[in-house]
Amino acid sequence: MSEFLPYGRQSISLADINAVVDCLKSDYLTCGPRVEEFERAFAQRVGATYAVAVNSATSALHLAMKVAEIGPGDRVLTSPNTFLSSANCAAFVGATPDFVDIDPVSHNLDPVALAENWKDDTKAVVAVDYAGQACDMSAITDVARQRGAIVIEDACHAAGGAFISEGKHWSIGGHPWADMTTFSFHPVKTMTTGEGGMLVTNNEQYATQARLLRSHGVTRESDAFVGLGAENDPVLSERGSWYYEMSDLGFNYRITDLQCALGLSQLDRLDSFVQRRREIVAIYNDGFADKALITPPGLRNLADRDFISWHLYTLQIDFEILGKDRHTVMTELCERGIGSQVLYIPVHLQPYYRSEFGYGVGQCPVAEEFYRSALSLPLYPELTDANIDQVIEGVLNVVA
Repeated sequence: MSEFLPYGRQSISLADINAVVDCLKSDYLTCGPRVEEFERAFAQRVGATYAVAVNSATSALHLAMKVAEIGPGDRVLTSPNTFLSSANCAAFVGATPDFVDIDPVSHNLDPVALAENWKDDTKAVVAVDYAGQACDMSAITDVARQRGAIVIEDACHAAGGAFISEGKHWSIGGHPWADMTTFSFHPVKTMTTGEGGMLVTNNEQYATQARLLRSHGVTRESDAFVGLGAENDPVLSERGSWYYEMSDLGFNYRITDLQCALGLSQLDRLDSFVQRRREIVAIYNDGFADKALITPPGLRNLADRDFISWHLYTLQIDFEILGKDRHTVMTELCERGIGSQVLYIPVHLQPYYRSEFGYGVGQCPVAEEFYRSALSLPLYPELTDANIDQVIEGVLNVVA
């Protein structure tokens, strides 16, 4: 039997291993110089002014909510076609997560639906770049900013990606239509730090506050000290080298030097990762073109074709006409050594959102229909051409 091909897999080189080993031999394992070095390198790579590295993309999204001062009484609109964190980050701060339907081509947040379903209490939009393809950020931001809301781009699928807008090339994370952008470095993503995430922004206040909240709200900077309220006490008024103050209620969202050492090494390989993903997608598209019951991924903007970073390759399969349910198809693919995954169950249909906010079937019909037919296939840089042929042949044999 051919080797088993999971739907996603990290790519770790000897250089990556050596970078982590060098860090293990250094004086710093947790927050140290490699964190700041990774932040600077990543900000430069995407074209942002500031970058704040954290222990997960979920943490980055939560911090985005906090620094934007989103809270009770506010509504946050996002896509239902995403992982839970894109909506949960609003619930974390006591805001109301709400959902807007997707367009049927890119499966990203639909700007027309966003405008039509806008509510007066909306304070933020979380625009998710599904599978690595950029949302129509200029259109989404026009809707949001005209109504006084901020835009957070959830680019957890899109590290290394870019898009064309207004006749110009823009890197995801370095364009003017998002107030903040978040990235994920989970092992199946475009690049990895094991676990980890990044918040990038051009807003100095957002970055400073995010960095403070990342580490318990603690500062050691003397120009930020206000005192412990006991300046006349000879002990409590001491301010030696140990002194610190907690100025806000923060979190332990710190990332380690070990992770950032891996991240720096992976960042050097990001262009090659993205290029290979594009090559694999092109071969898949040729193999699945004009096949009955199968719809390959669509492009919202054909000009973006050579700039998408492609975290996922998601087919749509007409399981009803095929006469097999999705579980059966996935099982038959597995028997042929091909892993697959369903990404994602529409978030508004999750039990928490149904019971807490009253959401249900019919709220986002395009997303719900996409979910019924979606199946993601193996996509990672180390797939060989023979592996890709194995996937194409297997899918066509099962969906025959």
